[in-house]
Parts: sequence; C-alpha cells; structure tokens
Amino acid sequence: MDGVTETIPRTELRTIRRALSDLWKDLISDAFALRPLPPLGATHPLVRKMPRSALPYAPWLPQAAIAACAFYLMAVATETEGAGLALLSGVPLLLALYRPIGAWWLSFGGSVIWGLGITDTSAGGMWPWPPTLFASYVAVMVIVAFQNRPRVAGQMLLLTAGFGFAYDLAADWRQTNAFPMVVTSCVIVGAVVARRSLRETKQQVAVQQSATHEERSRRTLLEERATIARELHDVVAHHMSVIAIQAEAAPYRVANPPEELATSFATIRENAVAALTELRRVLGVVRADDPDAYADADPEAPQPTLATLDTLFAGVRAAGLTVEHITTGAVRPLPSGVELSAYRIVQEALSNALRHAPGSTARVEVAYVLGGLGLRIVNGPPTQAVRPSPGMGHGLLGMRERVAMLNGEMTAGAVEEDGGYEVAVFIPAAALPETEASGPEASAPRQGPAPEAPGRAPGQTSGRAPGQAPGLKKGPGPEGETMKP
Repeated sequence: MDGVTETIPRTELRTIRRALSDLWKDLISDAFALRPLPPLGATHPLVRKMPRSALPYAPWLPQAAIAACAFYLMAVATETEGAGLALLSGVPLLLALYRPIGAWWLSFGGSVIWGLGITDTSAGGMWPWPPTLFASYVAVMVIVAFQNRPRVAGQMLLLTAGFGFAYDLAADWRQTNAFPMVVTSCVIVGAVVARRSLRETKQQVAVQQSATHEERSRRTLLEERATIARELHDVVAHHMSVIAIQAEAAPYRVANPPEELATSFATIRENAVAALTELRRVLGVVRADDPDAYADADPEAPQPTLATLDTLFAGVRAAGLTVEHITTGAVRPLPSGVELSAYRIVQEALSNALRHAPGSTARVEVAYVLGGLGLRIVNGPPTQAVRPSPGMGHGLLGMRERVAMLNGEMTAGAVEEDGGYEVAVFIPAAALPETEASGPEASAPRQGPAPEAPGRAPGQTSGRAPGQAPGLKKGPGPEGETMKP
C-alpha cells in the first residue's frame, strides 16, 4: 500500500510537469515569433464568388476585415473610455495578423491591467472586459485557435477562466462579466477548433483515399500484367515447342547432313527446351501469389482468338447486353499475341458495358487494315439501374497495358451524342505467312468480312490509309457504311 500511495503523487506530479512544459512550448517560448495569417486559397468559395476585377485582392479579405474591425473598435473605445482602452482594443487585434500568440498575451495582460484598475461600477457589469475589449479579446483568441493546434486553444481558455474566477473572488462586491466572457469564448473558440479539426480530418481522409486509390490501381496494374504474362506464356511456349520440334527433325530431312549442321540444330533444340523450362518456372512464380484463382483453369484449353468472338458475344447476349458485330477489311491471320490481346480487349470492354451500362446496346467493330488491326467498342447509355462498383476504371488499366505492350494506341471516353462510352484501339501488326498460320490457332474458322455496302467496289475496304487507326463514327445508312474514316 505504501508503494501505491507513493506512486499516485508521482504520477500527478509528472502530469503537472508535462502540462507546464506544453504551456511553455505553446504560449511562452517564441510567443512573439512571426506567424502571419495566410491568405485564402484560389479554390476558396469566397474567392471564387468574387468578381474578376477583385480576384487579385480577394485572398486578403480576412486580413482586411480584421484590420477594419480593429480600427472600428479603436474608434468606439476612444469615444467611450479614452485612448488607453482604444489601444488595448485595437493593437492586439492588428498584431494578431503577424504574431498571434504574442497578440493574445498583450490582450490578456491588457485585460488584467484594465480589470485591476477599475474603481467604479458605472459600466453596469461590463468589467473587467469593456465591450470593445471583450470583442477584441475573443477575436484574438479566434485567430490564435485558427492557426494553432487545439491544445493551444484549451490553454488560452483555461487561463481566461482562471483569471475570470480570480477576479470574481476578489471583486465580490462588484458585478462582473467574467462568466459571460468564459461562456462566449468557449462557444466561439470551440466552434473554430471543431471546424478546423473537421477540415484537417477531411484532408487526412482525402489523402488516405488517394493513397488507397493509388495502391489499388498499382495492385490492379500488377495483377493485369501478371494475367498478360500468364496468357502470353502459352503463346511463347507454343512457338518454342515448334522451334524445338523443327530443330530436332531438320537433320533427318537432309541426306548425310554435315556434323556441324546437326550440332547446330541440336544446340537450337537444347536452348528451346531450356527456354521452355524457364518459362514454366516463371509461370509458377506468377501464379504463386494466388494459386486458387487459377485452379479451375484448363491448362490444355487453347488461348482465345478473334475467330472465337462469336462465343464471347453469345455469353454477353445471354447476360442481357445486345451486341452488334461488324468486321471490315480482308480477314487474315495475325500474330498470336495480337489475336489474344485483341480478344481480351473486346472481352473487357463488353464486361465494362455490362457492369456500368446494364441494358444498353453495344457494337464491336473489327477493322483489318494493312498496317494492323483496329478495334472499336461502343455502348449506349444504361437503361437499368447501375450498381455501385468499387473497381470502376480498373478494367481500362488492363486494356492500356495490352495496347502498350504491342506498341499500339488507345482512346477511351464518353460519347457526347448519346451518353454512352467508346473504346478505340489500333494495334500495329503485320500479316503472318500461311506457313506460320498453320498452327492450332489458325485452324479455327474465321468470320468473313461484312457484306459489301451498296455502291462500293468489290474488295474495297473502309478506305483507310495503311496503318491508320479505325476512327470509326456512327452514321445513317446500311450496315456496311456504319464505319467511316
């Protein structure tokens, strides 16, 4: 028990020492340091409402208002109590524009001196703070609370309440306004502190939300890159397998091949097999973070291509989205990576339409041009209620990554005419020779070109220059003329 009774005073003593140390740091040390009142920001509502001619002066409206209030109080105090009270009322308020804590000490000391010098009660209970000094003292505390932490405001209020209580005890035969001063200052300064704390909290939440959004975008980007790496693994593995098989079979196609040639083909095959092994290891590393996400994936299933878009459209239509498909240009085989990326871009764009524009109509335009492949996916405005989606905008990250990987171009944005959304992509890609297009990817049937529009010469495409992105626009007329340069 003796230890407990000795611990309590020590704890209280440490608390008192900490409070006095905080008081010294906040109100005494560097009390007259220069801390000018900052001007209003350009985005402040008061600044935005000002006319254009007054915009250069609008940020300094608080300083002008405080200075005008100080001179007004000085004028009123001069008429009622004299020049002494005028100085005590106006000087601290003007000083608060540059040295707020020192201004409060000056106002507090002036209140003490003025209260101790009172010898009559003719003011009817307006002591120790006459009206002008009352208003000036509260205004100075508001300025200090606006620029400093809430602890400083609490210290000022405690000292003010202590002075008012001591004055009431010493002048019990006089009517004072110490209680109204304490109540008024607590309410006004407390409101300022609460508003400042709320503003700082909103700023912190905004910063945290921004950081969370950036982190979510970064994580989504990494996930999209991992997905692209997994998909391209099959494409690269197929080509490496073809290289290994051809390198192994090449010496048997020549009678009595030179030893150097056989050795070279053997080296090519060994390198191809080693590359395949490393690819499998890379894929294992990519899948290690979330192996359950790919547990249901069929490793033997071929990667989708543009020839399998009809299957995708059937699934999307079953989900409630009307899809129109238009193909222009001479359909030809493209590199596997281009086919896969184009399919995924269309898939993601239609998924976004299902998520953000339910009940709308989408149109997928595929344009085969000499310089590459053009895609345009347009959906109309939603006709049903849109459910909130926390991942809004993240699908575009994956599309941009695929396009950037292939050195293509992509634009995405709202359609002003009807309020829908448009994704336009151009991927540069050269046509594959028939021998390179004979693999499993080219065995699937391809959709033929769209019917020729009336008035167009046979075999004529959309009239786009080689390598030009499909700048596709809506237009009246037959289906074949809905794609115009």
